[in-house]
Amino acid sequence: MSDNKLTVAILVGSLRAASVNRQLAEVAVENLPAGVSASIVDGLGGLAFYNEDIDVEGSLPAGVAELREAVAAADAVLLVTPEYNGTLPAVLKNAIDWLSRPFGAGAMGGKPVGVIGAAMGQYAGTWSRQDTRKSVGIAGGRVVEDVEVGLITGKLDDAGVRSEAIVDQVTEALRVLVDSVAVAV
Repeated sequence: MSDNKLTVAILVGSLRAASVNRQLAEVAVENLPAGVSASIVDGLGGLAFYNEDIDVEGSLPAGVAELREAVAAADAVLLVTPEYNGTLPAVLKNAIDWLSRPFGAGAMGGKPVGVIGAAMGQYAGTWSRQDTRKSVGIAGGRVVEDVEVGLITGKLDDAGVRSEAIVDQVTEALRVLVDSVAVAV
């Protein structure tokens, strides 16, 4: 923990600047519990695809060291994911792959990780959130199952993700995630 504040690293699986999932991540940053700081880790789209041949300390591809450092420095991680073809986007899976290494000592190792998201489908991206949790668990993160926000993008009203009900859901998800840090200590 830095400055006696709990820190949360937020990774967004959508690269589109105005995506609903990016907006959801921004709502999270804007509505943090007291004593918590968070930042959205950008640059996922610029990461090379994971390849053990190029995972060499001292000569990592652009952005990888920064990603690993941001997540390693955080007390918890929040992943915000859309659903692409029934699963998580490749950009988010690739980030998880980079964070899982070196094997047994990856940046997410043992950290509480929550997964939320929004998708067009009638199940609000349930499959992508499930697959993301599965991947995170295998990668060494401690999945916090009670962090749960799934939105159907087509059912958002004019307020979008900044409606009072959605802000309350995101705030509660963050509270659960942050509370899980204390359990892990």
